[in-house]
Amino acid sequence: MRRVRGWTAAIRARAHGDQGDTSLQMAIVFPVVILMTVAVVQASMWYYARNIALTAAREGINVGRGYQSSPSQGAARARETLDRIGGDSLHGAGVSTDGSTADTVTITVSGTALSMLPFVPGLHVSQSASAAREHWTTP
Repeated sequence: MRRVRGWTAAIRARAHGDQGDTSLQMAIVFPVVILMTVAVVQASMWYYARNIALTAAREGINVGRGYQSSPSQGAARARETLDRIGGDSLHGAGVSTDGSTADTVTITVSGTALSMLPFVPGLHVSQSASAAREHWTTP
């Protein structure tokens, strides 16, 4: 019984000596947790904007590579897709057909992903798709 009393007295003494220790630990750890959370959300927003740009470029390629289609028709389809699914996730989005030749069509979609912090600029996103043009050939 004396051992139990001595043990509980030691726990009480230790507990009274650590007053405010938890608050100090939280003051150190909490900003790190918040920063990590913001970083994960920011990375997710960049990834989502990247997927939007790639989807628009692929949609444009599907139209632009068709028989008797032009790269400008593919670019118009990419802009249409951006308007439909891009919303506010990809700011300043632009569509380019630079790099297209007589045999291939290349569509590049670029823009800026949203930023979680108002004083930090968004991350640049650029995705391109390229495919061979369809031609009529005789066997």
